[in-house]
Amino acid sequence: MEKQIFVGWGTLALINAGLAQGKNRSGLNWFLISLFLGPLATFLLLLQEKLPE
Repeated sequence: MEKQIFVGWGTLALINAGLAQGKNRSGLNWFLISLFLGPLATFLLLLQEKLPE
């Protein structure tokens, strides 16, 4: 069971990194933030608007 949690948490962090890059934000920074905040980071990313290029 514990391995599944780590795999899910890591997958969510990768998804958040891709979502952040789609909004012209740093994927690496959001990946690291997501490792600590998990689903809360996803929610914060969804609330943010896309930055101009």
